[in-house]
Amino acid sequence: MPDARPLLLFDSGVGGLSVLAEVRQRLPQASIVYVADNGGFPYGTKSEAEIAARVPALLGRLVERYRPRLVTIACNTASTIALAAVRAALDLPIVGTVPAIKPAAERSVTRAIGVLGTDATVRQPYVDDLSARFASDCLVVRHGSAALVELAEARLRGQPTPDRAYSDVLDGLLGQPGGERIDTVVLACTHFPLVADRLAAVSPRPLAFVDGAAGIARRIAYLTEGQDWPAESPPGRAVFTAPFDPPPALRDALAARGLPQIEWL
Repeated sequence: MPDARPLLLFDSGVGGLSVLAEVRQRLPQASIVYVADNGGFPYGTKSEAEIAARVPALLGRLVERYRPRLVTIACNTASTIALAAVRAALDLPIVGTVPAIKPAAERSVTRAIGVLGTDATVRQPYVDDLSARFASDCLVVRHGSAALVELAEARLRGQPTPDRAYSDVLDGLLGQPGGERIDTVVLACTHFPLVADRLAAVSPRPLAFVDGAAGIARRIAYLTEGQDWPAESPPGRAVFTAPFDPPPALRDALAARGLPQIEWL
């Protein structure tokens, strides 16, 4: 019999939709449960202790309810803080999301890269380790932005987001010492690829924006290789962890990404 178990993608909000797009390309037949933890949003301004306590417990409830074959933490902040605890608590494959520093360093010509993430992500020792391992010959400049997370959420809700707000975020990165050398920017929050076109439009010079979504999708495909799937993928579902009436623009955005069903945990 075909295996109807879904893939579960988890994020604090809509950011993981950037990962979902790549997963859909790799595994179009997969059943998807996409979870937005709007009850805990935003993660980037929370303490490590708050995230470390919330994420494993919440994912335990979600796994019990939806019985997925694999869980993807489509959130850099949650992954850099809680991935090990989630893997220890759950007996199924767990795929995390980490800043794409390695491919950025491979691409950079000037040997200067920017890491644009949440405040919680950019201060993690995990980022220190990735920089030391894969970008030791590069200048690595970091900038945390809660505003850019909110801009991505607002955009998918159909709200106007001004160019100046995106310029301010880039200024916070490029305006640091050595920022004038940066040619490649790591989008170290899954929300940020959703507004990469806006960042590129206001950038004072051409920049390459790099994220890890394609690599995550490859990892999921590898871990599920040879598994059975339904002949036709059932409609995906978007799950919110707190009561929330998505505005029409967000409902349309979810439906366009194969998530016409909306539920609450």
